[in-house]
Amino acid sequence: MSVDPHIQVNFPLLSTFRNRQHVNILGIETSCDETGVALYSDVDGLLADRLYSQIELHAEFGGVVPELASRDHVRKLLPLIRALLDSAGLTLDAIDGIAYTQGPGLIGALLVGSGMAEALAWALDVPALGVHHMEGHLLAPLLEDEPPEFPFVALLVSGGHTMLVDVTEVGQYRLLGETLDDAAGEAFDKTAKLLGLSYPGGPALAALAQSGDPQRFRFPRPMTDRPGLDFSFSGLKTHTRTLWEKQSLAPDADQVKADIAAGFELAVVDTLAIKCRRAMQQTGHQQLIVAGGVGANRALRRGLQQAGAKAGFQVSYPRPEFCTDNGAMIAFAGCLRLQTGQYGKGYQHTRIDARPRWPLEELPAVNR
Repeated sequence: MSVDPHIQVNFPLLSTFRNRQHVNILGIETSCDETGVALYSDVDGLLADRLYSQIELHAEFGGVVPELASRDHVRKLLPLIRALLDSAGLTLDAIDGIAYTQGPGLIGALLVGSGMAEALAWALDVPALGVHHMEGHLLAPLLEDEPPEFPFVALLVSGGHTMLVDVTEVGQYRLLGETLDDAAGEAFDKTAKLLGLSYPGGPALAALAQSGDPQRFRFPRPMTDRPGLDFSFSGLKTHTRTLWEKQSLAPDADQVKADIAAGFELAVVDTLAIKCRRAMQQTGHQQLIVAGGVGANRALRRGLQQAGAKAGFQVSYPRPEFCTDNGAMIAFAGCLRLQTGQYGKGYQHTRIDARPRWPLEELPAVNR
């Protein structure tokens, strides 16, 4: 496993930080269209978190506009941090370190969070660390009162990522499979758009599917008829488009749309469940964790619970509000790494850095 050159380890000036019995970490998340901040204590756990969603801003465009997202992060980030500290009854002096999303994500949005984090860290004379967005999602279930134990398989399903990861410890990740084209979340959003549903498409499609018959039309389960753990959802999306073009003028078009939504959702759930069962068999692990925005989908949770009960493995999730992008997962992941002496490139905070593309396997291990 190669070590990310942007992360340094065991910097001498961090010895005081590492020997503290109590530290508070500010987490900043600005990878896409949500501005998230949180305060995490290594002793008391999550102290406070705040989240601002840009859904209304992007709704009229039917998708995220990167430039608008970046500008809105600039407007909202500092007021959110102030509100966060007020809600926790703390001041800036209580912050012992700062963790921010360094990537993957939209470059402009990432730079907003990186710039704020490094500037605050410099002003407060505390360490800062860029966190991998998907590691934040992967570790989010550990924030719960009964966290899953290592080792486990992680299914990371979000708008831009669908992957299966073998996790033996924090920072010890082996990619088992990933999507070859659209991620599951992208497929949900694009399918919702072709059905004429409102933005954001994924939740709208899931809501419509509740009134549909998933068995009325036949949908493929892509790449499940061959070995391996990779995914592909573009063909399923094309199949859905073709089906709707043929059925959109049917007398019961509204019911047809609901039935197509239900059939599409079930096809995605079945595909993910089949691949998860294979991953559990391949690794021999007994614990599956599911994280990322699509992890809040009720049909997916129900399908994976049924798969786990049948195959004999446990399934864990973060609470629904921590499935979406949030500052708590970044603060938590950053705390784990900062406590072991990992810090951002240059303790003097002279570099603002973002990594819109960042392989998860490049992260160094954490020796807790």
